[in-house]
Amino acid sequence: MPNSIAYTLVITGAPWTTQAPQTALMFARAALSAGHRIDRVFLYGEGVHLASNLSSPPSDEMHWPHEWALFLEEYGIPAAACIASALRRGLVDETEQARYELSANNLRSPFEIAGLGEWVEGNLTSNQTIYFHGGS
Repeated sequence: MPNSIAYTLVITGAPWTTQAPQTALMFARAALSAGHRIDRVFLYGEGVHLASNLSSPPSDEMHWPHEWALFLEEYGIPAAACIASALRRGLVDETEQARYELSANNLRSPFEIAGLGEWVEGNLTSNQTIYFHGGS
């Protein structure tokens, strides 16, 4: 598509306390439907809670981490949680679990833990980077 735009999405707001993950997912679906591309999703700050495998909302609420995981897997979109933000908030993968000798890991697939280099790369390779912040 000649006018196709490649996006990097940065989510800084946590699910259930902000609309950032919900709005970002609606935007991503609409962008793909319009023929655009999502190159990557980067979680930063409170947004890393979206990658937790331990979230369990009430049955009458949308499970945003699960919805995001399904979306990312369906379209093969890479998604990373900032390592510094993740570690501060108790979100770890198997590598960090071993490094810090923790009893468990809780990173939801297909999310990965990565440094700010992922964000920088997204800014360089995508046409546009869009931020979904967590309110005040």
